[in-house]
Amino acid sequence: MTRLIKLWPLLLLGLFSSAATAADTNAKTDEVRALGPNLEQYDYPWPVSRFAMDSPNGEVSMAYMDIAPTDDIVDPPVAVLMHGKNFCGAYWEDTARALSENGYRVIVPDQVGFCKSDKPAAYSYTFHHLAANTNALLDSLDIDHATVIAHSMGGMLGMRYALMFPETIEQLVLVDPIGLEDWKAKGVPYRGMNAWYAREMKKDYAGIKAYQLKSYYDGEWNEDYAEWAKMLAGMYIGSDEDKATVAWAQAATYDMVYTQPVFYEFERLDVPTTLMIGTRDKTALGTDLVDDELAAELGNYPKLAEEAVARMPNADLVTFEGIGHLPPIEAPERFKSALFKTLDTPSSESDE
Repeated sequence: MTRLIKLWPLLLLGLFSSAATAADTNAKTDEVRALGPNLEQYDYPWPVSRFAMDSPNGEVSMAYMDIAPTDDIVDPPVAVLMHGKNFCGAYWEDTARALSENGYRVIVPDQVGFCKSDKPAAYSYTFHHLAANTNALLDSLDIDHATVIAHSMGGMLGMRYALMFPETIEQLVLVDPIGLEDWKAKGVPYRGMNAWYAREMKKDYAGIKAYQLKSYYDGEWNEDYAEWAKMLAGMYIGSDEDKATVAWAQAATYDMVYTQPVFYEFERLDVPTTLMIGTRDKTALGTDLVDDELAAELGNYPKLAEEAVARMPNADLVTFEGIGHLPPIEAPERFKSALFKTLDTPSSESDE
């Protein structure tokens, strides 16, 4: 059985500066600084630890934050936050802080190939591998059970993780997960690694902002979104070698997203699951490769989410009216309210 909760937007009041001042501000906010291919020049809100894993080509290091609850709690519940394709662990700061203040130990990994983690060229970039890495990390921290909160591409990873390690999942919360449709089956052609790589080598802040403005935010930009777009862009600024390292990892993980759908396994996802969906989200892979008619059909999140929840044995749906791809960033208070309501009311079908 499914439960549909709609959270209606609050009325917001704002003060607007003059057009001249706004233009000056926008010019400044479009400045992007080099952050290094592993975000060496960007400080995360909590200390970053590293988990070393063996691979055939040598050791690979996975970065993560391990945030203790603010109160001294023995054996606190654990929340694992999984980032999206174009984001890094730091964008979970507000959510992680709220979870910590409410008694959770919070683990925020950067997956291999992303952000502060290593980006080896010769690596099996698969959701199975990333899920196994995450499970190994949690095992190293003596964590047996956790609530997984996963956004965007992290939603595909979170679902794969739940399918591989269902006994470790307390709850699965999917925030605007991509992968609720199979783009290939709908007619999006295969781009190929060479084409993905060439595309990534051209990436800059202007292109990142334009894509996110259209797909994530439905044409409405807020400067609160700029930091996360500039974080991504900042990894591409530097030497040709550093840029190529980032571009190759990004290309490989785009290929992963296209070729490894979880869409056909929703019926097997029987852990307690909640989808949290912004009704204005339009994110879809490959819309630039298809005609306008097909592009308009892709990324219909309200419809896709209802269909997905109907196929999942133990799932609920929460919708955020008027919000796009990033409820935790676009409407943080509404998101946290919905999140904690979900965490406080686990499914009656759970082991508890």
